[in-house]
Amino acid sequence: MMKQVLRNKAGLSTVVTTLIILVVSVLLATVVTFYAINVTTTRVQEESLQIFKQHIWHNGTSFGEAGFIIINTGGRDVVIDKITVRGQECAWTTVYHNKTQDTINSDLVYNSTLTDGGTITVGSTGYTFTQASDDLILKSGWTMIVYIANPDHVSVGDIGVTIGVTVFTANAQYYKECNVEASL
Repeated sequence: MMKQVLRNKAGLSTVVTTLIILVVSVLLATVVTFYAINVTTTRVQEESLQIFKQHIWHNGTSFGEAGFIIINTGGRDVVIDKITVRGQECAWTTVYHNKTQDTINSDLVYNSTLTDGGTITVGSTGYTFTQASDDLILKSGWTMIVYIANPDHVSVGDIGVTIGVTVFTANAQYYKECNVEASL
């Protein structure tokens, strides 16, 4: 009887058949997984903000100011819900901004007179600033220059101290640190 089983060459053994079925099912599952990952990653646009040229100044007596540039490098528009300096939320009435498609290479400068409709020169270009009243919208690929008048809890004693600035959106928080500078 054993000789007949060994001589029977008409079919595959059970072990070989099981291995073939396992390999085919694993390959099929891998192909489906890679296809699903490809479909979801190519159709989902991600949010990404970059914060550059951040500064916090104090004039040595009673006035502080924060300034930074936000660039939306993601594939979708973003809504900035709030901005905090040293963990304290900044009221929108103290936030001044300018949205532009310019590439800004020059550093930001201290400006003691932040007003709605006021102009600040960055490099050789003058930018007109608007006082915020609600959440800020930044289109994909655009740049926003932000100045904050008198951020809470920044005093003359903080000159030389590192302070964090956080920008909040619905999906993320973007945190950067910088040293408080004298505005002289």
